[in-house]
Amino acid sequence: MVNILSKAEVKNLNFYYGTYQALKNINVGIFENKVTAMIGPSGCGKTTLLRCFNRMHDLYPGNRYEGEIILHPENMNILERHVDPIEIRMRVSMVFQKPNPFPKSIFENVAYGLRVRGMREKSLISEKVEEALTHAALWDEVKDRLGNLAAMLSGGQQQRLCIARALAVDPELVLFDEPTSALDPTATQKIEELIKELEKKYTIIIVTHNMQQAARISDYTGFFYVGELIEFGKTEDIFTNPKVKKTEEYITGRFG
Repeated sequence: MVNILSKAEVKNLNFYYGTYQALKNINVGIFENKVTAMIGPSGCGKTTLLRCFNRMHDLYPGNRYEGEIILHPENMNILERHVDPIEIRMRVSMVFQKPNPFPKSIFENVAYGLRVRGMREKSLISEKVEEALTHAALWDEVKDRLGNLAAMLSGGQQQRLCIARALAVDPELVLFDEPTSALDPTATQKIEELIKELEKKYTIIIVTHNMQQAARISDYTGFFYVGELIEFGKTEDIFTNPKVKKTEEYITGRFG
C-alpha cells in the first residue's frame, strides 16, 4: 500500500556508468513537503541517485538505469523511455554544487525556464519571476537591478538566484547537490534557512558531505556506502540511535 505522504518511491534501482555499477538495489520513499538528506563518503552513490530523479544521466552515452522511480500521485515511472526527460526536469528542478547562473540578466535567468515552457505573456512572466525571487529570499536585494548581469551578484546571491530559477517553473521536487560547499558560513546559513522555509511548499532532496548540515535541516536521512543505501530513517534517529554499525562508524567519524 502506497504511503499517502510519499511524493516519490525508488524501487529496486540499479544504475550503471558503462559496465560499472554505481547504485545497487536502492529502495527508498521520499516524503512530501519534507527535506531528505543523502549522506556518505565521496563516491558512495548519493549524487548518482540524485541525478536519476531528473534524468541527468541521459545526457551521457553508456549510462543505464534498471528499476523504477515512481512519482506520485499519478504513479508515473520517470525512468521509462517514453517519458520526456525535458518535462521531468521541469517537474524535478536541480540546484548544483557551484552557482551556475546563465550569462544573462538576473531577470532572464529566472524567466528562462518559463520561456522554455512556452510562457509568452510579459506580465505573467514578471509575476512569476518576482514570486520565485521572493521564495528564494532574494527579491528585496535585487528588485532594483533586475537588468544587471547575474555574474555581478555575490556567490551566495548567485546560488539563491539559481534556486529562484529552479523554483520558477513550479517543480514538484527540488534537488540540491552540495548547495553550500562553495559558500562562506554566512551564505551557507542563509541557504539552510531558505531550504527549511521552502519545504512548506516543496519536497526537497539534498546531498551533503556536511553531516551537521544534514542534522540541522533534514527530516529524513539516508546513509550511502559503496553504492548501497545502508540505512534510512528519521534524521534524529539516524544521528542519535543508528541501527546499523556502519552508519554509526561513519557518523562518529571512524571513516569517510
